[in-house]
Amino acid sequence: DKVSAIFKSVDDIEYYREVMLSVPLGKPVWSYWVTSRYGTRSDPFKKTKARHKGVDLASRTGNKISVQAKGKVTYAGWMKGYGYMVEVNHGNGFKTKYAHMNKIYVKKGDYVEIDDTLGEVGTTGRSTGPHLHYEVLYQGRNVDPMPFIKAKISS
Repeated sequence: DKVSAIFKSVDDIEYYREVMLSVPLGKPVWSYWVTSRYGTRSDPFKKTKARHKGVDLASRTGNKISVQAKGKVTYAGWMKGYGYMVEVNHGNGFKTKYAHMNKIYVKKGDYVEIDDTLGEVGTTGRSTGPHLHYEVLYQGRNVDPMPFIKAKISS
């Protein structure tokens, strides 16, 4: 029965390889510096404590924003506060959001692959300067994006 055990382990490996394609690992913008971390912070407009659902990655207007896991675009357009924004559902409980964009290259319903360009860095919406506001959600809850950004696995 060693043969069926080998086939099961191969099936398991293929399953986990497929699941890993849903995990957004890597930098959504190539050149950046972190200007605001995930968690509680001082709101830049109201100067009161506020929950920051993502990280702010300052970058030049026009720098390309790329998706770090395959998925389907579930929102692409203007959203109050976020400005021009894209949301991608990667499956297996993962979603990512990209906000304050200058330009959007995708539309709702598009399927995207790893490293596809979603649009450009900008300063639309409730923004203090050119940056990407980047969120990672797992099972509907925001999580700190930095471990995902730093965890790029080479293929």
